[in-house]
Amino acid sequence: MWRVLTMVAILSVIASGQWIGADSASTEPLPSELLLAQNIRPDTLPNRPVDARSEAFRRSAEHMRAGRQALESGRFLDARVEFDAAVEDLIGESSINFSTDTAARESLERLIQDIHRLESSRMDLADASEAPVYQQSPLDQIPELTFPIDPKLQATALEQILSRSGEFPLELNDTVLSYIRYFTSERGSRTFVAGYRRSGRYRDMILRILDEEGLPRELLHLAQAESGFLPRAVSWAAAGGLWQFIGSRGQEYGLLQTALTDDRFDPEKATRSAARHLHDLYRQFGDWNLAMAAYNCGPGCVERAIERTGYADFWELRRLNVIPKETTNYVPIVQALAIIALNPAAYGIELPEMDPPLRFDTHTLEAKTNLNLVADLLGITKAEIRDLNPAIKSDLAPAGYTLRVPKQSVPELLAGLNQVPSEKRVAWRAHRVSAGETLPAIAQQYKVTPSRIAEANELAGEISPRSGAQASAPVSPGDVLLIPATYSVPAAKESSRQKQVTRKKSARKRTTSKRRSSSTKPSVKASHAKSATRAKAAAKTPVRSTKRVANSRKAKTSKSVSASRSAR
Repeated sequence: MWRVLTMVAILSVIASGQWIGADSASTEPLPSELLLAQNIRPDTLPNRPVDARSEAFRRSAEHMRAGRQALESGRFLDARVEFDAAVEDLIGESSINFSTDTAARESLERLIQDIHRLESSRMDLADASEAPVYQQSPLDQIPELTFPIDPKLQATALEQILSRSGEFPLELNDTVLSYIRYFTSERGSRTFVAGYRRSGRYRDMILRILDEEGLPRELLHLAQAESGFLPRAVSWAAAGGLWQFIGSRGQEYGLLQTALTDDRFDPEKATRSAARHLHDLYRQFGDWNLAMAAYNCGPGCVERAIERTGYADFWELRRLNVIPKETTNYVPIVQALAIIALNPAAYGIELPEMDPPLRFDTHTLEAKTNLNLVADLLGITKAEIRDLNPAIKSDLAPAGYTLRVPKQSVPELLAGLNQVPSEKRVAWRAHRVSAGETLPAIAQQYKVTPSRIAEANELAGEISPRSGAQASAPVSPGDVLLIPATYSVPAAKESSRQKQVTRKKSARKRTTSKRRSSSTKPSVKASHAKSATRAKAAAKTPVRSTKRVANSRKAKTSKSVSASRSAR
């Protein structure tokens, strides 16, 4: 019945034009929005327990709708915040198991695709330097292959394999050849070339860590398969980063996740953790194909497959269909990428110039600091700071965080930060004065008063408190002014599970109180007698202030809450 009600709700919302907002230029819902709506359970029955899964989809749909409205209005940064929240509401919901929940996985995949498409088509016009925060993992986009075997391609690949040396086992079979053909086709070669170009940013760092950990350099291509060298890539299974760690596995290898940062998205930390994880897997299975399979589906999955069949060989496990379908394709994809990379020109692939390696210096922050302030002080965009620090979730970097900044810019950053009180670095900004700018105009830009800017910068002269007119406090082009702006820290969201528990307790209390009132309802005479007694007692008792009564009630409530928490 609820499925029928869901479809009715979807059609009614679409018909009313409320799906994407009345002021939106587009009236058609995106595929992801339709999928999200299909997973929202309508609230048609009274006193029904809250469905955490449905609530997550509802919040995601609301953020997606708000993001589209912001995008249509030209508020591109607001749109990004909403789009990020739409993804986080799904991947952060503990009640959703993406490995078994096909509908949820399809919704997340389509959501990331639609967000990427919207950002690519619209946001590039506003700020081409800022990439989307979340990108879809390339592994999720590679199709199931049924290509026929090309004898010429087989001969070319075999020649490349025989001409190389190394301990990593490059193998050639029909499955690997199918993926070689895909990655050398028009569509697949775009994926290969894009990954190759981006790899320049991280290649030196990855190869250095692989060498330090004693691992084959060919494992570089595992990162290309996992993320396409996109440090903020996210998969349908909520794995994230250059090496696609899920949260629990990342924590096992030292990748911390806090309210402000997620080490899975730190390229160097994630690479070190991935190398150690792969080293452990190889030591466990003694075979690189099995180690890569275990990296994809988990060591327990591979162990069980070996125990069931008696085969400690990836290709046999693949043939017997005892490992997940994604894993059966995962190893051949890495093999194909490694083989093509031996000599891309032999397959007709013209390689572009690699992106230059990331070069940066670091500074450990003494206080929680806004990235906008850092960008202002260094005269660069926030996108450039984000690019160097993809592990920072929002605009705030926590105290003690090792911030990456452009080479030789630490002295300039320190000189600026030392002018800002540590407790103000969350909110304050810095502004470099341009020709023709006045203090009132700058103040209006940051929504503060000219007098506050003058006070923060100890500018001489008087500012009229009524008009804000500048008297004798001139500013010159090139001056850097501190801006005492304000910053509202977003309220911490109560998790769906917490909300569900709270609502259940409230409902239980209401039911209990109703039962007690109905079973112990006094007679009219008794009620009058009690009222008279209370009136006499009140006449004798001194009147306490309302504030004291309220405080005593609060104290009792807090004690009861504390007692219930300790009991749990």
